[in-house]
Amino acid sequence: MSIDYKNKGLILLKKGQSGIIHAVFSRFGLILLMLAVQVMILFSIFQWFYEVIPHIFGGTVILTSAIVVYLLNSRVNPTAKITWLIILLILPVFGVLLFVYTQSDLGHRVLKEWANKMISDTRSCIRQDEAVAKRLAEENGGVAALAHYMGRSGSHPVYDKTAVTYFPLGEDKFEEMLGQLEAAEHFIFMEYFIVSEGIMWGRVLEILARKAAAGVDVRVMYDGTCEFALLPHDYPKRLRRLGIKCKIFAPASPFVSTHYNYRDHRKILVIDGHTAFNGGVNLSDEYINQKMKFGHWKDTAVMVKGEAVKSFTLMFLQMWGMDGGKAEFDTFLAYPALPVQEAKGYVIPYGDRPLDEDQLGERVYMDILNRALRYVHIMTPYLILDGEMETALKFAAERGVEVVVLLPGIPDKRIPYALAKTHYASLLESGVKIFEYTPGFVHAKVFVSDDQEAVVGTINLDYRSLYHHFECATYMYGTDCVPKIEKDFQDTLLKCRQVTKETLRHEKWTMRLLGSLMKVAAPLL
Repeated sequence: MSIDYKNKGLILLKKGQSGIIHAVFSRFGLILLMLAVQVMILFSIFQWFYEVIPHIFGGTVILTSAIVVYLLNSRVNPTAKITWLIILLILPVFGVLLFVYTQSDLGHRVLKEWANKMISDTRSCIRQDEAVAKRLAEENGGVAALAHYMGRSGSHPVYDKTAVTYFPLGEDKFEEMLGQLEAAEHFIFMEYFIVSEGIMWGRVLEILARKAAAGVDVRVMYDGTCEFALLPHDYPKRLRRLGIKCKIFAPASPFVSTHYNYRDHRKILVIDGHTAFNGGVNLSDEYINQKMKFGHWKDTAVMVKGEAVKSFTLMFLQMWGMDGGKAEFDTFLAYPALPVQEAKGYVIPYGDRPLDEDQLGERVYMDILNRALRYVHIMTPYLILDGEMETALKFAAERGVEVVVLLPGIPDKRIPYALAKTHYASLLESGVKIFEYTPGFVHAKVFVSDDQEAVVGTINLDYRSLYHHFECATYMYGTDCVPKIEKDFQDTLLKCRQVTKETLRHEKWTMRLLGSLMKVAAPLL
Protein backbone atom coordinates (compact mmCIF):
# COMPACT_ATOMS: atom_id res chain seq x y z
CA MET A 1 0.00 0.00 0.00
CA SER A 2 1.36 3.40 -0.98
CA ILE A 3 0.32 6.61 0.73
CA ASP A 4 0.95 9.77 -1.23
CA TYR A 5 0.59 13.09 0.59
CA LYS A 6 0.02 15.56 -2.24
CA ASN A 7 -0.76 18.40 0.12
CA LYS A 8 -1.48 18.91 3.79
CA GLY A 9 -4.48 16.97 5.02
CA LEU A 10 -4.90 14.80 1.89
CA ILE A 11 -4.39 11.03 1.65
CA LEU A 12 -4.37 9.01 -1.57
CA LEU A 13 -4.35 5.21 -1.52
CA LYS A 14 -4.84 4.35 -5.17
CA LYS A 15 -1.85 2.83 -6.90
CA GLY A 16 -0.73 4.42 -10.13
CA GLN A 17 -1.56 1.41 -12.27
CA SER A 18 -3.22 2.14 -15.58
CA GLY A 19 -3.09 1.35 -19.24
CA ILE A 20 -4.22 -1.50 -21.47
CA ILE A 21 -1.77 -4.08 -20.08
CA HIS A 22 -2.95 -3.56 -16.50
CA ALA A 23 -6.61 -3.55 -17.56
CA VAL A 24 -6.20 -6.85 -19.42
CA PHE A 25 -4.21 -8.74 -16.79
CA SER A 26 -5.80 -7.32 -13.64
CA ARG A 27 -8.58 -9.03 -11.70
CA PHE A 28 -11.03 -6.63 -13.32
CA GLY A 29 -9.79 -7.65 -16.78
CA LEU A 30 -10.33 -11.32 -15.95
CA ILE A 31 -13.86 -10.54 -14.71
CA LEU A 32 -14.64 -8.74 -17.96
CA LEU A 33 -13.28 -11.68 -19.94
CA MET A 34 -15.42 -14.19 -18.02
CA LEU A 35 -18.49 -12.00 -18.41
CA ALA A 36 -17.82 -11.71 -22.15
CA VAL A 37 -17.50 -15.49 -22.45
CA GLN A 38 -20.83 -15.98 -20.65
CA VAL A 39 -22.52 -13.41 -22.88
CA MET A 40 -21.15 -15.17 -25.98
CA ILE A 41 -22.50 -18.48 -24.70
CA LEU A 42 -25.91 -16.94 -24.08
CA PHE A 43 -26.00 -15.44 -27.56
CA SER A 44 -24.92 -18.76 -29.01
CA ILE A 45 -27.91 -20.36 -27.28
CA PHE A 46 -30.17 -17.67 -28.69
CA GLN A 47 -28.66 -18.22 -32.16
CA TRP A 48 -29.27 -21.96 -31.87
CA PHE A 49 -32.91 -21.23 -31.10
CA TYR A 50 -33.14 -19.11 -34.23
CA GLU A 51 -31.66 -21.90 -36.35
CA VAL A 52 -34.30 -24.37 -35.20
CA ILE A 53 -37.18 -21.89 -35.40
CA PRO A 54 -38.58 -23.48 -38.62
CA HIS A 55 -38.96 -26.73 -36.70
CA ILE A 56 -40.51 -25.25 -33.58
CA PHE A 57 -42.38 -22.27 -35.03
CA GLY A 58 -45.68 -23.36 -33.53
CA GLY A 59 -44.15 -23.79 -30.12
CA THR A 60 -42.52 -20.38 -30.39
CA VAL A 61 -45.86 -18.73 -31.15
CA ILE A 62 -47.49 -20.47 -28.19
CA LEU A 63 -44.62 -19.57 -25.85
CA THR A 64 -44.56 -15.93 -26.96
CA SER A 65 -48.32 -15.67 -26.61
CA ALA A 66 -48.13 -17.09 -23.10
CA ILE A 67 -45.45 -14.55 -22.16
CA VAL A 68 -47.58 -11.71 -23.58
CA VAL A 69 -50.61 -12.82 -21.56
CA TYR A 70 -48.45 -13.10 -18.44
CA LEU A 71 -46.91 -9.68 -19.11
CA LEU A 72 -50.27 -7.96 -19.57
CA ASN A 73 -51.52 -9.40 -16.27
CA SER A 74 -48.33 -8.72 -14.32
CA ARG A 75 -47.48 -5.78 -12.06
CA VAL A 76 -44.81 -4.53 -14.45
CA ASN A 77 -44.97 -0.77 -15.02
CA PRO A 78 -47.32 -0.01 -17.99
CA THR A 79 -44.58 1.85 -19.88
CA ALA A 80 -42.18 -1.06 -19.36
CA LYS A 81 -44.87 -3.44 -20.64
CA ILE A 82 -44.89 -1.58 -23.95
CA THR A 83 -41.11 -1.92 -24.19
CA TRP A 84 -41.26 -5.65 -23.55
CA LEU A 85 -44.09 -6.13 -26.05
CA ILE A 86 -42.01 -4.40 -28.74
CA ILE A 87 -39.01 -6.59 -27.91
CA LEU A 88 -41.17 -9.72 -28.10
CA LEU A 89 -42.62 -8.55 -31.41
CA ILE A 90 -39.26 -7.84 -33.04
CA LEU A 91 -37.26 -10.66 -31.43
CA PRO A 92 -39.73 -13.36 -30.37
CA VAL A 93 -37.22 -16.02 -29.28
CA PHE A 94 -34.51 -13.76 -27.90
CA GLY A 95 -37.15 -11.53 -26.30
CA VAL A 96 -38.83 -14.45 -24.51
CA LEU A 97 -35.53 -15.75 -23.16
CA LEU A 98 -34.44 -12.27 -22.07
CA PHE A 99 -37.76 -11.64 -20.33
CA VAL A 100 -37.65 -14.99 -18.51
CA TYR A 101 -34.04 -14.32 -17.48
CA THR A 102 -34.75 -10.84 -16.07
CA GLN A 103 -37.93 -11.91 -14.29
CA SER A 104 -36.19 -14.89 -12.71
CA ASP A 105 -33.93 -12.46 -10.80
CA LEU A 106 -31.04 -14.89 -11.10
CA GLY A 107 -28.44 -14.07 -8.46
CA HIS A 108 -30.76 -11.58 -6.80
CA ARG A 109 -33.36 -13.61 -4.94
CA VAL A 110 -31.14 -14.27 -1.93
CA LEU A 111 -30.46 -10.55 -1.58
CA LYS A 112 -34.16 -9.78 -1.88
CA GLU A 113 -35.15 -12.31 0.76
CA TRP A 114 -32.44 -11.16 3.14
CA ALA A 115 -33.22 -7.45 2.65
CA ASN A 116 -36.96 -7.87 3.11
CA LYS A 117 -36.37 -9.93 6.25
CA MET A 118 -34.07 -7.25 7.63
CA ILE A 119 -36.58 -4.48 6.92
CA SER A 120 -39.28 -6.53 8.63
CA ASP A 121 -37.09 -7.37 11.64
CA THR A 122 -35.99 -3.75 12.16
CA ARG A 123 -39.35 -2.05 11.56
CA SER A 124 -39.88 -1.65 15.29
CA CYS A 125 -36.39 -0.30 16.00
CA ILE A 126 -37.73 3.25 15.65
CA ARG A 127 -41.31 3.88 16.71
CA GLN A 128 -43.51 6.72 15.57
CA ASP A 129 -44.14 9.35 18.24
CA GLU A 130 -47.95 9.44 18.12
CA ALA A 131 -48.08 12.95 19.59
CA VAL A 132 -46.00 14.24 16.66
CA ALA A 133 -48.19 12.44 14.12
CA LYS A 134 -51.31 13.88 15.77
CA ARG A 135 -49.99 17.46 15.66
CA LEU A 136 -49.11 17.07 11.98
CA ALA A 137 -52.61 15.77 11.21
CA GLU A 138 -54.11 18.82 12.88
CA GLU A 139 -51.88 21.17 10.86
CA ASN A 140 -52.11 19.51 7.43
CA GLY A 141 -54.17 16.41 6.73
CA GLY A 142 -52.65 15.90 3.28
CA VAL A 143 -49.09 15.79 4.57
CA ALA A 144 -50.20 13.57 7.46
CA ALA A 145 -51.69 11.12 4.96
CA LEU A 146 -48.39 11.07 3.04
CA ALA A 147 -46.51 10.48 6.31
CA HIS A 148 -48.84 7.56 7.09
CA TYR A 149 -48.08 6.00 3.72
CA MET A 150 -44.32 6.47 4.17
CA GLY A 151 -44.49 4.84 7.60
CA ARG A 152 -46.47 1.96 6.14
CA SER A 153 -43.92 1.25 3.41
CA GLY A 154 -40.97 1.19 5.79
CA SER A 155 -39.61 2.43 9.10
CA HIS A 156 -39.90 6.12 8.19
CA PRO A 157 -41.44 8.03 11.11
CA VAL A 158 -42.25 11.73 10.98
CA TYR A 159 -40.18 13.82 13.38
CA ASP A 160 -40.25 17.28 14.92
CA LYS A 161 -37.43 18.98 16.87
CA THR A 162 -35.13 18.48 13.88
CA ALA A 163 -33.10 21.27 12.29
CA VAL A 164 -32.30 21.10 8.57
CA THR A 165 -29.57 23.15 6.88
CA TYR A 166 -29.68 23.44 3.10
CA PHE A 167 -26.53 23.62 0.97
CA PRO A 168 -27.04 25.05 -2.55
CA LEU A 169 -23.68 23.73 -3.79
CA GLY A 170 -21.46 20.74 -3.16
CA GLU A 171 -18.68 23.08 -2.01
CA ASP A 172 -20.90 24.34 0.81
CA LYS A 173 -21.69 20.82 1.99
CA PHE A 174 -18.03 19.80 1.80
CA GLU A 175 -16.87 22.64 4.04
CA GLU A 176 -19.49 21.89 6.69
CA MET A 177 -18.95 18.14 6.41
CA LEU A 178 -15.23 18.47 7.25
CA GLY A 179 -16.03 20.40 10.41
CA GLN A 180 -18.65 17.90 11.53
CA LEU A 181 -16.31 14.96 10.88
CA GLU A 182 -13.65 16.60 13.03
CA ALA A 183 -16.15 16.74 15.90
CA ALA A 184 -17.01 12.99 15.77
CA GLU A 185 -16.47 11.14 19.04
CA HIS A 186 -18.22 7.77 18.72
CA PHE A 187 -18.97 6.67 15.14
CA ILE A 188 -18.95 7.80 11.52
CA PHE A 189 -21.09 6.03 8.90
CA MET A 190 -20.61 6.87 5.21
CA GLU A 191 -22.61 5.33 2.35
CA TYR A 192 -22.02 6.78 -1.11
CA PHE A 193 -22.64 5.75 -4.70
CA ILE A 194 -19.29 7.15 -5.89
CA VAL A 195 -15.96 7.44 -4.11
CA SER A 196 -13.13 8.77 -6.26
CA GLU A 197 -9.68 9.78 -5.12
CA GLY A 198 -8.78 13.44 -5.27
CA ILE A 199 -8.99 16.56 -3.16
CA MET A 200 -12.46 15.88 -1.72
CA TRP A 201 -11.99 12.23 -0.76
CA GLY A 202 -8.35 12.83 0.25
CA ARG A 203 -9.38 15.47 2.82
CA VAL A 204 -12.18 13.27 4.14
CA LEU A 205 -10.00 10.18 4.29
CA GLU A 206 -7.33 11.99 6.29
CA ILE A 207 -9.92 12.82 8.96
CA LEU A 208 -11.38 9.30 8.91
CA ALA A 209 -7.93 7.76 9.42
CA ARG A 210 -7.22 10.02 12.41
CA LYS A 211 -10.61 9.36 13.95
CA ALA A 212 -10.27 5.59 13.49
CA ALA A 213 -6.86 5.72 15.17
CA ALA A 214 -8.48 7.57 18.09
CA GLY A 215 -11.04 4.79 18.58
CA VAL A 216 -14.01 6.15 16.61
CA ASP A 217 -15.98 3.41 14.80
CA VAL A 218 -15.58 4.44 11.15
CA ARG A 219 -17.51 2.56 8.45
CA VAL A 220 -17.48 3.28 4.73
CA MET A 221 -19.72 1.68 2.12
CA TYR A 222 -19.75 2.40 -1.61
CA ASP A 223 -21.34 0.93 -4.71
CA GLY A 224 -19.58 -1.74 -6.73
CA THR A 225 -19.62 0.38 -9.90
CA CYS A 226 -16.62 2.24 -8.45
CA GLU A 227 -14.56 -0.87 -9.20
CA PHE A 228 -15.09 -0.46 -12.92
CA ALA A 229 -13.18 2.81 -13.29
CA LEU A 230 -12.53 4.61 -10.00
CA LEU A 231 -11.08 2.32 -7.33
CA PRO A 232 -9.11 -0.95 -7.29
CA HIS A 233 -10.79 -4.10 -6.02
CA ASP A 234 -8.59 -4.29 -2.91
CA TYR A 235 -9.46 -0.76 -1.80
CA PRO A 236 -11.45 -2.01 1.24
CA LYS A 237 -8.31 -3.80 2.46
CA ARG A 238 -6.33 -0.58 2.14
CA LEU A 239 -8.93 1.27 4.19
CA ARG A 240 -8.96 -1.46 6.81
CA ARG A 241 -5.20 -0.96 7.25
CA LEU A 242 -6.08 2.58 8.31
CA GLY A 243 -8.58 1.23 10.84
CA ILE A 244 -11.59 1.99 8.64
CA LYS A 245 -14.23 -0.71 8.15
CA CYS A 246 -15.31 -0.88 4.52
CA LYS A 247 -17.82 -2.79 2.37
CA ILE A 248 -18.69 -2.75 -1.32
CA PHE A 249 -22.33 -3.12 -2.32
CA ALA A 250 -22.66 -5.61 -5.21
CA PRO A 251 -18.95 -5.78 -6.11
CA ALA A 252 -17.82 -6.78 -9.59
CA SER A 253 -18.27 -10.53 -10.06
CA PRO A 254 -17.33 -12.91 -12.89
CA PHE A 255 -20.92 -14.19 -13.15
CA VAL A 256 -23.72 -12.70 -15.25
CA SER A 257 -26.54 -11.77 -12.87
CA THR A 258 -29.57 -9.50 -12.62
CA HIS A 259 -27.99 -8.30 -9.36
CA TYR A 260 -26.02 -5.78 -11.44
CA ASN A 261 -29.28 -4.01 -12.25
CA TYR A 262 -29.71 -2.89 -8.63
CA ARG A 263 -27.25 -0.27 -7.41
CA ASP A 264 -26.78 1.54 -4.10
CA HIS A 265 -27.35 5.13 -5.24
CA ARG A 266 -27.69 6.51 -1.70
CA LYS A 267 -25.57 9.29 -0.17
CA ILE A 268 -25.65 9.14 3.62
CA LEU A 269 -23.23 10.42 6.27
CA VAL A 270 -24.11 9.91 9.94
CA ILE A 271 -22.01 11.27 12.81
CA ASP A 272 -22.56 10.05 16.39
CA GLY A 273 -26.29 9.57 15.79
CA HIS A 274 -27.08 13.29 16.05
CA THR A 275 -25.92 14.72 12.69
CA ALA A 276 -26.57 13.43 9.17
CA PHE A 277 -25.96 14.58 5.59
CA ASN A 278 -28.06 13.66 2.57
CA GLY A 279 -28.39 14.90 -1.00
CA GLY A 280 -26.93 14.44 -4.45
CA VAL A 281 -23.25 15.09 -3.64
CA ASN A 282 -20.88 12.13 -4.04
CA LEU A 283 -17.28 11.95 -2.82
CA SER A 284 -15.57 13.08 -6.02
CA ASP A 285 -13.95 16.33 -7.12
CA GLU A 286 -16.46 17.31 -9.81
CA TYR A 287 -19.14 17.58 -7.11
CA ILE A 288 -17.23 20.47 -5.51
CA ASN A 289 -16.12 21.95 -8.85
CA GLN A 290 -12.47 21.06 -8.35
CA LYS A 291 -12.70 19.12 -11.62
CA MET A 292 -14.71 20.58 -14.51
CA LYS A 293 -16.22 17.69 -16.47
CA PHE A 294 -19.44 19.21 -17.78
CA GLY A 295 -19.14 22.89 -16.98
CA HIS A 296 -20.22 24.12 -13.56
CA TRP A 297 -21.61 21.31 -11.41
CA LYS A 298 -24.83 22.33 -9.62
CA ASP A 299 -25.67 20.02 -6.74
CA THR A 300 -27.43 20.27 -3.40
CA ALA A 301 -27.46 18.64 0.04
CA VAL A 302 -28.93 18.98 3.51
CA MET A 303 -27.57 18.56 7.01
CA VAL A 304 -30.02 17.11 9.53
CA LYS A 305 -29.61 17.54 13.29
CA GLY A 306 -32.00 16.09 15.84
CA GLU A 307 -34.46 13.24 16.18
CA ALA A 308 -34.69 12.43 12.46
CA VAL A 309 -31.04 11.37 12.31
CA LYS A 310 -32.05 8.02 13.79
CA SER A 311 -33.73 7.12 10.49
CA PHE A 312 -30.50 7.70 8.58
CA THR A 313 -28.61 5.61 11.12
CA LEU A 314 -31.11 2.79 10.62
CA MET A 315 -30.95 3.05 6.80
CA PHE A 316 -27.17 2.77 6.85
CA LEU A 317 -27.16 -0.19 9.24
CA GLN A 318 -29.76 -2.00 7.11
CA MET A 319 -27.53 -1.73 4.04
CA TRP A 320 -24.40 -2.54 6.05
CA GLY A 321 -25.96 -5.75 7.33
CA MET A 322 -27.44 -6.84 4.01
CA ASP A 323 -24.61 -9.33 3.48
CA GLY A 324 -25.45 -11.06 6.75
CA GLY A 325 -22.81 -9.23 8.75
CA LYS A 326 -23.26 -7.82 12.24
CA ALA A 327 -25.03 -4.45 12.15
CA GLU A 328 -25.59 -3.72 15.88
CA PHE A 329 -28.85 -1.81 15.52
CA ASP A 330 -29.56 -1.49 19.24
CA THR A 331 -26.09 -0.21 20.05
CA PHE A 332 -25.98 2.63 17.54
CA LEU A 333 -29.64 3.64 17.71
CA ALA A 334 -29.20 4.08 21.48
CA TYR A 335 -26.95 7.13 20.99
CA PRO A 336 -28.89 10.33 21.88
CA ALA A 337 -30.18 12.26 18.86
CA LEU A 338 -29.99 15.64 20.65
CA PRO A 339 -33.41 17.11 19.74
CA VAL A 340 -33.36 20.73 18.59
CA GLN A 341 -36.14 22.25 20.67
CA GLU A 342 -36.50 25.46 18.65
CA ALA A 343 -36.58 23.72 15.25
CA LYS A 344 -39.79 24.28 13.30
CA GLY A 345 -41.73 21.91 11.07
CA TYR A 346 -41.53 18.18 10.40
CA VAL A 347 -38.91 15.96 8.79
CA ILE A 348 -39.18 12.45 7.31
CA PRO A 349 -35.95 10.77 6.12
CA TYR A 350 -36.89 7.84 3.88
CA GLY A 351 -35.32 5.18 1.74
CA ASP A 352 -36.55 3.50 -1.41
CA ARG A 353 -35.49 0.03 -2.55
CA PRO A 354 -36.14 -2.06 -5.66
CA LEU A 355 -37.02 -5.14 -3.61
CA ASP A 356 -40.64 -4.40 -2.77
CA GLU A 357 -43.85 -3.38 -4.53
CA ASP A 358 -43.74 0.25 -3.32
CA GLN A 359 -42.24 2.89 -5.61
CA LEU A 360 -41.88 5.19 -2.62
CA GLY A 361 -39.63 7.73 -4.31
CA GLU A 362 -41.99 8.24 -7.24
CA ARG A 363 -45.13 8.32 -5.10
CA VAL A 364 -43.78 11.01 -2.78
CA TYR A 365 -43.07 13.19 -5.81
CA MET A 366 -46.52 12.49 -7.27
CA ASP A 367 -48.21 13.26 -3.97
CA ILE A 368 -46.51 16.66 -3.84
CA LEU A 369 -47.65 17.37 -7.41
CA ASN A 370 -51.22 16.29 -6.68
CA ARG A 371 -51.57 18.41 -3.51
CA ALA A 372 -49.82 21.55 -4.77
CA LEU A 373 -51.91 24.72 -4.99
CA ARG A 374 -49.47 27.36 -6.31
CA TYR A 375 -46.21 25.87 -7.55
CA VAL A 376 -43.93 22.86 -7.74
CA HIS A 377 -40.32 23.62 -8.69
CA ILE A 378 -38.06 20.73 -9.63
CA MET A 379 -34.33 20.25 -10.22
CA THR A 380 -33.28 16.93 -11.74
CA PRO A 381 -30.38 15.75 -13.93
CA TYR A 382 -32.50 13.26 -15.89
CA LEU A 383 -36.04 13.21 -17.21
CA ILE A 384 -36.96 9.71 -18.36
CA LEU A 385 -40.58 9.46 -17.29
CA ASP A 386 -43.09 6.65 -17.10
CA GLY A 387 -46.69 7.39 -18.02
CA GLU A 388 -47.81 7.95 -14.42
CA MET A 389 -45.17 10.57 -13.60
CA GLU A 390 -45.66 12.39 -16.88
CA THR A 391 -49.41 12.49 -16.25
CA ALA A 392 -48.88 13.85 -12.73
CA LEU A 393 -46.64 16.65 -14.01
CA LYS A 394 -49.09 17.57 -16.76
CA PHE A 395 -52.17 17.35 -14.55
CA ALA A 396 -50.64 19.67 -11.96
CA ALA A 397 -49.88 22.24 -14.66
CA GLU A 398 -53.36 21.87 -16.17
CA ARG A 399 -54.84 22.58 -12.72
CA GLY A 400 -53.12 25.96 -12.79
CA VAL A 401 -50.13 25.01 -10.64
CA GLU A 402 -46.84 26.51 -11.81
CA VAL A 403 -44.72 23.46 -12.60
CA VAL A 404 -41.12 24.28 -13.52
CA VAL A 405 -38.50 21.65 -14.30
CA LEU A 406 -34.84 22.68 -14.29
CA LEU A 407 -32.49 20.38 -16.22
CA PRO A 408 -28.82 20.38 -17.31
CA GLY A 409 -27.65 22.63 -20.11
CA ILE A 410 -24.53 20.50 -20.61
CA PRO A 411 -25.38 16.77 -20.36
CA ASP A 412 -23.16 14.12 -18.83
CA LYS A 413 -24.68 11.37 -20.99
CA ARG A 414 -25.97 11.76 -24.53
CA ILE A 415 -28.75 9.12 -24.49
CA PRO A 416 -30.51 10.28 -21.28
CA TYR A 417 -30.27 13.86 -22.57
CA ALA A 418 -31.94 12.82 -25.83
CA LEU A 419 -34.60 10.85 -23.95
CA ALA A 420 -35.40 13.86 -21.75
CA LYS A 421 -36.12 15.92 -24.82
CA THR A 422 -38.74 13.42 -26.03
CA HIS A 423 -40.95 14.55 -23.13
CA TYR A 424 -40.56 18.27 -23.76
CA ALA A 425 -43.31 18.82 -26.32
CA SER A 426 -45.99 16.96 -24.35
CA LEU A 427 -45.10 18.74 -21.11
CA LEU A 428 -45.02 22.16 -22.75
CA GLU A 429 -48.46 21.64 -24.25
CA SER A 430 -49.88 21.13 -20.75
CA GLY A 431 -48.19 24.26 -19.42
CA VAL A 432 -45.13 22.74 -17.72
CA LYS A 433 -42.19 25.16 -17.96
CA ILE A 434 -38.77 23.72 -18.78
CA PHE A 435 -35.39 25.41 -18.29
CA GLU A 436 -31.82 24.26 -18.97
CA TYR A 437 -28.86 25.32 -16.82
CA THR A 438 -26.50 27.05 -19.25
CA PRO A 439 -23.32 27.07 -17.09
CA GLY A 440 -23.18 23.29 -16.95
CA PHE A 441 -24.66 20.19 -15.36
CA VAL A 442 -27.47 19.99 -12.78
CA HIS A 443 -27.08 16.95 -10.54
CA ALA A 444 -29.47 18.18 -7.80
CA LYS A 445 -32.61 16.21 -6.97
CA VAL A 446 -34.99 18.77 -5.50
CA PHE A 447 -38.76 19.22 -5.22
CA VAL A 448 -40.08 22.37 -3.50
CA SER A 449 -43.74 23.36 -3.33
CA ASP A 450 -45.90 26.23 -2.05
CA ASP A 451 -43.24 27.56 0.37
CA GLN A 452 -44.21 24.71 2.69
CA GLU A 453 -42.70 21.38 1.67
CA ALA A 454 -39.59 20.13 -0.06
CA VAL A 455 -37.56 17.01 -0.84
CA VAL A 456 -33.78 16.90 -1.18
CA GLY A 457 -32.14 13.57 -1.81
CA THR A 458 -30.72 11.13 -4.34
CA ILE A 459 -33.85 10.29 -6.37
CA ASN A 460 -33.76 11.27 -10.06
CA LEU A 461 -36.76 11.43 -12.37
CA ASP A 462 -35.73 8.37 -14.35
CA TYR A 463 -36.41 4.64 -14.34
CA ARG A 464 -33.14 3.73 -12.65
CA SER A 465 -33.83 5.86 -9.58
CA LEU A 466 -37.55 5.20 -9.42
CA TYR A 467 -37.45 1.43 -10.02
CA HIS A 468 -33.96 -0.08 -9.91
CA HIS A 469 -31.81 1.69 -7.31
CA PHE A 470 -31.55 1.87 -3.55
CA GLU A 471 -32.27 5.56 -2.91
CA CYS A 472 -32.89 7.95 -0.01
CA ALA A 473 -34.16 11.47 0.57
CA THR A 474 -35.23 13.98 3.19
CA TYR A 475 -38.83 15.17 3.14
CA MET A 476 -39.51 18.49 4.91
CA TYR A 477 -42.71 20.29 5.81
CA GLY A 478 -42.69 23.73 7.42
CA THR A 479 -38.96 23.71 8.18
CA ASP A 480 -36.98 26.96 8.15
CA CYS A 481 -34.93 25.90 5.13
CA VAL A 482 -37.85 25.44 2.68
CA PRO A 483 -37.87 29.17 1.68
CA LYS A 484 -34.08 28.95 1.24
CA ILE A 485 -34.53 26.02 -1.14
CA GLU A 486 -37.03 28.05 -3.17
CA LYS A 487 -34.68 31.05 -3.22
CA ASP A 488 -31.86 28.85 -4.51
CA PHE A 489 -34.18 27.58 -7.24
CA GLN A 490 -35.03 31.12 -8.30
CA ASP A 491 -31.36 32.16 -8.23
CA THR A 492 -30.43 29.17 -10.37
CA LEU A 493 -33.27 29.91 -12.77
CA LEU A 494 -31.60 33.24 -13.64
CA LYS A 495 -28.71 31.26 -15.16
CA CYS A 496 -30.95 29.11 -17.36
CA ARG A 497 -32.38 29.23 -20.87
CA GLN A 498 -36.07 28.50 -21.30
CA VAL A 499 -37.21 25.72 -23.58
CA THR A 500 -40.13 26.68 -25.84
CA LYS A 501 -41.91 25.19 -28.82
CA GLU A 502 -39.77 27.47 -30.98
CA THR A 503 -36.48 26.24 -29.50
CA LEU A 504 -37.64 22.64 -29.94
CA ARG A 505 -37.99 23.20 -33.67
CA HIS A 506 -34.30 24.09 -33.81
CA GLU A 507 -33.11 20.94 -32.04
CA LYS A 508 -30.66 18.86 -34.06
CA TRP A 509 -32.43 16.15 -36.01
CA THR A 510 -29.82 13.64 -34.81
CA MET A 511 -30.79 14.34 -31.19
CA ARG A 512 -34.49 13.95 -31.98
CA LEU A 513 -33.84 10.70 -33.85
CA LEU A 514 -31.69 9.29 -31.05
CA GLY A 515 -34.36 10.08 -28.46
CA SER A 516 -37.12 8.55 -30.56
CA LEU A 517 -35.19 5.34 -31.15
CA MET A 518 -34.01 4.94 -27.57
CA LYS A 519 -37.45 5.61 -26.09
CA VAL A 520 -38.37 2.03 -26.96
CA ALA A 521 -35.75 0.80 -24.48
CA ALA A 522 -36.09 3.65 -21.95
CA PRO A 523 -37.47 1.49 -19.08
CA LEU A 524 -34.50 -0.85 -19.43
CA LEU A 525 -31.83 1.86 -19.29
